[in-house]
Amino acid sequence: MAKRTSTRRRRTRAGPVRRGAAWVLRWAARGVVVVATLLLIWISVYTVLDPPTTPYIRSEAARLGGVDRQWADLEDIAPVMARAAVAAEDANFCLHWGFDMGAIRTALEDGATRGASTISQQVVKNAFLWQGRSWLRKALEALMTPVMELVWSKRRIIEVYLNVAEFDEGVFGVRAAALHYYGVAAADLTPVQAARLAAVLPNPKDRSASQPSAQLRQRAAGIADGAATIAADGRASCFES
Repeated sequence: MAKRTSTRRRRTRAGPVRRGAAWVLRWAARGVVVVATLLLIWISVYTVLDPPTTPYIRSEAARLGGVDRQWADLEDIAPVMARAAVAAEDANFCLHWGFDMGAIRTALEDGATRGASTISQQVVKNAFLWQGRSWLRKALEALMTPVMELVWSKRRIIEVYLNVAEFDEGVFGVRAAALHYYGVAAADLTPVQAARLAAVLPNPKDRSASQPSAQLRQRAAGIADGAATIAADGRASCFES
């Protein structure tokens, strides 16, 4: 009799615990759905609305007391600039859906000493998320990148990339960078200038496009060749059509 009573008590206690766990799981699932919906709306809005700022631009503006940022539509940027950026950062940009699996495999084979981040991933990080290497940020980036690839065109991705990238300390976007380094409009950038701007990425604070080191000149020359190559073999077609 005592044993039966003890069993009933355990069941009585277990009931509320199970109900509480189920309640937590239900609300956690609802929370995930709400967050996913808000992220989808945010990504979709930026198909037509130019990002007014980004978390990193805001933080740099607070740190520096202001930044130089000017937007330029892709039609107002020299085509060679987009090709140079793709050649420098993601030569297979037109061929992947957000992740370059070949580059990822190569990075793993090299012991992760090489970067494998695509332009699409960089746009998600720069336009929506924060800097740093936290697992949460990487998880959000991995979830948002294919969604952005589905919603945005490749032209839109490269356009936003060129407008949120930092080209010197506090200098954001290729329009501001062209004026800052060369005193020209983004539409008037030469192949050499475009290659040097692309060469300062992704570490613009330690590199200069107007006073390039020998190493940067060499990198820019390789980028210029790569830009010509992807124009010839069709790997620029997705953002030039």
